Amino acid sequence: MTTDLSLVTLVANASVLVQIVLAILLTASLASWTMIFRKRGQLGAARRAADDFEDRFWSGKDLLSLYNKITSRRQSPAGMERIFEAGFKEFARLRKQANIEPAAVLDGTQRAMRVALSREIDTLETHLSFLATVGSTSPYVGLFGTVWGIMNSFRALGNVQQATLAMVAPGIAEALIATAVGLFAAIPAVIAYNRYSNDVERLVNRYGTFLEEFSTILQRQVHG
Repeated sequence: MTTDLSLVTLVANASVLVQIVLAILLTASLASWTMIFRKRGQLGAARRAADDFEDRFWSGKDLLSLYNKITSRRQSPAGMERIFEAGFKEFARLRKQANIEPAAVLDGTQRAMRVALSREIDTLETHLSFLATVGSTSPYVGLFGTVWGIMNSFRALGNVQQATLAMVAPGIAEALIATAVGLFAAIPAVIAYNRYSNDVERLVNRYGTFLEEFSTILQRQVHG
């Protein structure tokens, strides 16, 4: 007598709890892959936008004309453009005020740029926590399904006179599938989280460096 140990048969004949665990893990895996591809596109676009803006900013073009070009577009600025737009706008507003110290102008400008930088960081870090959660919890969820399936297999042995490998093989196999699916969901999420966290950190460092460099330029203008 042979036992059908195909994947479809094992999942179909698994206990309800194991099937629920598998459904949760597959849903988490699908969601994480969706986030992975979206995040890849978002970070790639952010890097290209930063490269393009730095080329325009350091080309020697007048800052006012660059600001007007950014604000005249329909789409909202993002990345370095948002930091530049927030800083230049606040700088121009404060300089129009009478009897204001240069230090106050620079301080207000830097605060405005830091707020814009914080918003950019929030945008870049969106969904990273989800990938971290899937990567850290999926193996344990799969292990829970495995433990439950093996426990049911051994409980079934208590009702028979003579135990054979053919009797416990299906239960153990379906239990181990939960562990495999848990790892299948966790490994890509962990790899993507580590990769994208590093990419976000590098972008944030670029934004922070630009903020300091732009502050230095504005400092020379306000004192000049």
